[in-house]
Formats: sequence, C-alpha cells, structure tokens
Amino acid sequence: MGHWLYRNIVEPGKLPLLLALASFVLTFVITRVIVRLIRAGKGPFGNVKAGGLHIHHVVPGVVLTVIGGFGAVASGRHGFGAAMFAVLFGMGAGLVLDEFALILHLDDVYWTEDGRKSVEVVVVTAALVGLVLGGFAPFGVNDLSDEELQDRGGVILTVAANFLLALLALSKGKGRTAIFGVIVPFVALVGAVRLARPGSPWAKRAYRRRPRARARCTLRAYHHDRRWMGPRRRLQDWIGGKPDPEPARSLPGRR
Repeated sequence: MGHWLYRNIVEPGKLPLLLALASFVLTFVITRVIVRLIRAGKGPFGNVKAGGLHIHHVVPGVVLTVIGGFGAVASGRHGFGAAMFAVLFGMGAGLVLDEFALILHLDDVYWTEDGRKSVEVVVVTAALVGLVLGGFAPFGVNDLSDEELQDRGGVILTVAANFLLALLALSKGKGRTAIFGVIVPFVALVGAVRLARPGSPWAKRAYRRRPRARARCTLRAYHHDRRWMGPRRRLQDWIGGKPDPEPARSLPGRR
C-alpha cells in the first residue's frame, strides 16, 4: 500500500490534491453536523454575529480559499508548504460550496428546497476531484514498464469512453447518471441507451416528429420520478438536513 501510494500519489505530485479533497469532504461533513446542531438548539455551538450581522461561513471560506489557492500556486506540488496550502484550500472550498445556494440565489436559502443545490454541488465536486485523483495517467511517474503503460492506457481509454457516454446521457436529461457514469465504468451506458427525459435537448431534437416516442418518454419519466422521489428525498434529508416547510400561500381575496 505504501509503495502504491508513493508511486501513484506522491511521485506524480498528487499528494496536495489528496489532502485538498480530504479536507474538503471533512470540512463539509463537520460544517453540516454543526449547523444541524445549531438548528436543533443542541451543543455549545451558535451562529457567528458581529453587531447584529449574521456572518455566514462562506465568508471565512472565501478567505481560506484565497489564501490556499495563491499559496498553492506559489509553492508548487511538493513540500510542506504545498500540503498546508492544499488543506487550507480544501477547507475553504468546503465552506464556500456548502453555501453555494446562497451565492446562487443571493438569499439565505440554506434550509429550503433551493438549498439542496449546495449538497448536490459538493457531491459532484468531490466525485470529479476523486476521478482526477484516481486517474492512472502516466504523467509524472517514472520508469513505467510496458505492462504498466498498457494498463494505464486501458484505463484512460475506458475513462474517455465513459465520458462520451456521460455526455450522451447528459444530453438526454439524465444528469445524475451522467455524473456517476464518469466515475463508475459503463453506468452512463444505461442513460445513453434508454429514452430521453421530456424537455431534454435530445428529446427536443430526436422526438420532434415522433409523437409515440414523446409519449413513451413522458410516461417513463413519470413512473421513474414517482418510484424514486421518496428514497431520493430521504437521502438528501439525511445528508443535508430536512428543509423548512414552505409557508402556506393565501388565495387572492383571502386573508
């Protein structure tokens, strides 16, 4: 394990990326635990305020990201400085993306349905960085044998094929399948060969003169959403917390 870690992570200069990813995920998890304790009124934690102004954790996140990013550019890929700035950058990115929905909507939507976008962005970011980290590209690794070059070449071709299938699945409106298809081999093949979702670019172009195909894709999307909506929401609630109920809207003319 130590030899593999040195040869595939340390030698190619990927150790800062590994540290950044680990600190990114750990910061996100710890932040979510703390804010959920604050929401429940448990533990010693509380909101940070300055003169009545609520300081969101995206603020220190931006500061850490700036320090870590510029420090990483200045320090290179090896040494203690590179590792330290990578950790700072990962921590800052975790704090910033945990409030991605706030930045997107310019509103405090942390505990709303729109706030779920933050969790989705964090998961996608961690998955893509993990894909880059786990890539078996031969660049930066010295004295590769012919067998190692062949193995790494096969992995690169597989990743490229998965990426093309993921693009096809994405054009069919299947974003989650496309994302996991980039990471897990041939998962995107399922989304690529099945019917597109209604309203997707593929459906608008390929089913424009095929009413039966449009009806089939609409029916399949309805049954799929009905089957998986409950488990998907429970998983999102478990990761990011259950959103606050939306206030009831009164009908026009009523109070």
